[in-house]
Amino acid sequence: MVLIGTETADRPWVKHEIIKAWNEDRGLLGIHIHNINCPNNGKCSQGKNPFDEVTFDSGRKMSAYIKCYNPNSYDAYNSIKDNIEAWVETAIKDRK
Repeated sequence: MVLIGTETADRPWVKHEIIKAWNEDRGLLGIHIHNINCPNNGKCSQGKNPFDEVTFDSGRKMSAYIKCYNPNSYDAYNSIKDNIEAWVETAIKDRK
């Protein structure tokens, strides 16, 4: 699971861990967290999809295969809490 913030897609270790998880046949998913309130900065802008940063030998981007979720902007915490189990199960099922 990748929690996607404003700068997530630009971080080399994120790309490294995504590739590692893919090579280990793990289910992957992304959750945009821009609607979660930061005590210091409030809400931030939505970050780029980090799965767009990984391209297969075929030329297709990983984002064509991995789902990213954008929780409800009015209640992001509960949207994540209420859906995360299903999102994870879907990622595992999609990987099989």
